[in-house]
Amino acid sequence: MQVILLHSRFTQAKSLTLTGKHLAFLTLAFFSMVIAGAILLHHLFIWLAADGNIPFVRNLVPAIVQDDTAKKDRYVRENLTAMATKLGEMQAQLMRLDALGERVQGLAGVKPQEFNFKEMPGRGGPETSMPDVSRALTMSEFQLALNAMSRDIEYRSDYLNVVETALMQDKIRFKLLPTIQPVNVGYNASGFGRRLDPFSGRSAFHEGIDFAAPIGTPIVAAAAGVVIASEYHHQFGNMLEIDHGNDIVTRYAHASKLHVKVGDIVRRGQHVADIGSTGRSTGAHLHFEVLVKGVQQNPHKFLLAGVSPSGSLLQAAK
Repeated sequence: MQVILLHSRFTQAKSLTLTGKHLAFLTLAFFSMVIAGAILLHHLFIWLAADGNIPFVRNLVPAIVQDDTAKKDRYVRENLTAMATKLGEMQAQLMRLDALGERVQGLAGVKPQEFNFKEMPGRGGPETSMPDVSRALTMSEFQLALNAMSRDIEYRSDYLNVVETALMQDKIRFKLLPTIQPVNVGYNASGFGRRLDPFSGRSAFHEGIDFAAPIGTPIVAAAAGVVIASEYHHQFGNMLEIDHGNDIVTRYAHASKLHVKVGDIVRRGQHVADIGSTGRSTGAHLHFEVLVKGVQQNPHKFLLAGVSPSGSLLQAAK
């Protein structure tokens, strides 16, 4: 591009040749001047607004500030609405967590005086003077903390559900173990192990426990289960067998009367028979056996587990 310059002082015309670089430089210079002018006008505008001498500027600035404030208020309201919704969800989760905690507390045998889910735990500590540590949370930081707390509540709820299931299974297993004494009155007339046979007088192995009591004394189920035998046996007389699951069976022998039949589901402590002296017996008593996988076990360790629930139930079943 060629530019010709004419002036009265010039003796002859002068020409300038502008290349692409010159044009780019001039364009950049032009835009730089425009930006600088805009910045200058902006600062002049702010100065005049602060001085308050020009009515138009004085009325325009509050409108701009008000619009900016309205945008900030709308942003805060939208965030507060979202956080209020999240807070409502967390409150519902906490109520569910409290109810779940009370159920777990009951299953675990923890007294409310020892641990109360509805009371705030005590907290405290020295006040920090570090500026980087002690400061107000920003809106985004508060939102992140709220989301993190919501996730923690969900994790703890899932964990308590697992604990509740495990405790419930242990409680059910405990109720299926023969841990209550089948006769409330009477006494232990003969224990488990070697003894002199009352008929032959020879040493023999006694495979259960004898509870001596008057004829007609109620016999109760030592645990919940299903009746698998209700019959007369030539040695045991009137006999009951109850299957408690996990290969555990209890046997009740020498009864005068049986109150349940095969297939009946009996609950723990249910009256199932009466004391008698039928079969191979020298007098009124209950012969009580506990069999695990068909092998007679010492009933005492099961009954002791019922007296001391804190003892190992799995050990009793071995």
